[in-house]
Formats: sequence, structure tokens, C-alpha cells
Amino acid sequence: MINDSYFGGFILLGFPGRPQLEMIISGVIFFFYTIALIGNIAIILLPLLDERLQIPMYFFLRNLAILDLSYTTNIVPQMLVNVWGKDKKISFSGCAFQLFTDVTLCTVECMLLAVMSYDRFNAVCKPLHYMTIMNPQLCRGLVTMMTWITGIINCMILSPYAMSLPRCENHRLDHYFCEISAVVKIACVDTTVMEEILFALCFFIFLPPLLLILVSYSFIAVAMLKIKCAAGRQKAFGTCSSHLIVVSIFYGTVIYMYIQPGNSPSQDEGKLLSIFYSIVTLSLNPLIYTLRNKEFKGAM
Repeated sequence: MINDSYFGGFILLGFPGRPQLEMIISGVIFFFYTIALIGNIAIILLPLLDERLQIPMYFFLRNLAILDLSYTTNIVPQMLVNVWGKDKKISFSGCAFQLFTDVTLCTVECMLLAVMSYDRFNAVCKPLHYMTIMNPQLCRGLVTMMTWITGIINCMILSPYAMSLPRCENHRLDHYFCEISAVVKIACVDTTVMEEILFALCFFIFLPPLLLILVSYSFIAVAMLKIKCAAGRQKAFGTCSSHLIVVSIFYGTVIYMYIQPGNSPSQDEGKLLSIFYSIVTLSLNPLIYTLRNKEFKGAM
């Protein structure tokens, strides 16, 4: 029994009453987190060491690696401490930081995947003008203005409101980290408006990038069909397939969790889905990109 008397923070329940399940899940998470550390650090460092990788595609991939490493590190260490130790508490400021970071990075991930699809569109459909269009100034502007500023704005709208909701001394968070929907659920007031705002923002933040990705790959598919050389088609497919796999896994899970029509996932299902999209999927990204990329394998 966790004593939460006079405690101003939160208690992360995880999977209460199922210690064996928690240990299994924590072992799996530790394994994938180790992969994420090694893979993402390699992706961050290799473009700096190999001139062949100093092109826009790898600039965005390096930013994605930094983002994924930050995302998983925001969640995993605290979770492992809670599961492997006796103290499942997290301070209010620690929870707020984790929630703010989670909302920001999730938004940035969605926007960055869309930017990367635009990069692939120019690489396949406009190869002769690719380096002119995707110049360093534009690449930096897309990462800064389109991804991070959107993420911070979304965070500033959602996170302070979620953390300020009255909880009537209820500190028990039925999750393994401070995820926004779990924080909203323990409020002791009507949260219908907050939930509608959350749904609307998720819808309008996820939908435009997803549409941009679909439109980009529609043009890419048409361009690939026009390539008469089989080797050329295979090269074009190889440059896009890794990104398309990552997009499908990440967006599919997030849409199912936050903006699916009808009822939302159960609490335990939501926890498992959160583990999948916030840890497992982001840990697989380095493997998907490096194992399917000749330049990366050559640099390694």
C-alpha cells in the first residue's frame, strides 16, 4: 500500500496488482530503449563523420533521431525506477515536465514525419532541382518553424490546463508516466470541454501532416511508375519505403489512441498502446532506417 498522505505530486500506478506483468514489460522496454540509445546515437553521429550523408535527407533523419532519443528518455528512466523500485511517486514539477515534454515531442514527431515526406517528394519527383529546393535555409526553417514552434504552441494550449484541473486530493495516476489523457481522467470536475479540446487539437494537428504525407506519396507513386529502368524504380522505392513504414506504424497507433471514431481504448489497452508508440516504435526507427539504407550501412 502506497502512503500518499500529504503528498503534492502523483503516484504512477502502472499495472497495479500485476507485478509479474510489470517486470516483463519493463524488461521489454529496457531492451528496446537500449536499441534506441545505440541506434539513434549512431544516426546522430554518422552524418557528421561521413560527407556522403551530409544531404537534406540525413539532416532530417538526424533531427528525427534526436527527437526519438529525447522522447524515449523522457519516459523510460522514470518508468524503470518506478517498476524496479518501491517508490512509485513523481513530484508535481516532474510530472508537469514529463507531460509538457511528451505533448511537445509527440506533436513535433508528427510534423517532422510530414516534412520528411516533402523531402522525399522533391528527391523523387524533382531530382535535378532537389539540392536547390531543399537548401540548408529551408531545411532549418522547416524544422524550426513548422515542427518545433507548432509543438510548443500545442503544448502551451493543452498542458497548463490539464495540470491545473482540480483533483480533490486524488494523486493516483493510472498510468506508467504522466500522459495527458491519464492526468485529465483523475480530475474531480466535468472534463468534457477539455476532452473535446484535446480531440479537436489532435485531429487538426495530426490530419494536415497526414494529408501532406498521403499527397506526397501519391505524387511519388506516379513518378515511380513513369521510371522505365527497374534499377531506378528500386532506388526510388528504397529511399521512401523506410519512411513510409515508420509513418504507418506511428500514425496508425496514435490515430487509434486519440482520434479514432467511437469509444476510446480501455485503460490497460491505452497503456500498452502508449508503450508501443512512445517507446517500441521510436526504438525501431533506427533499425528501419539504417538496415534499409545502403549509405548508412556503408558508413557503419
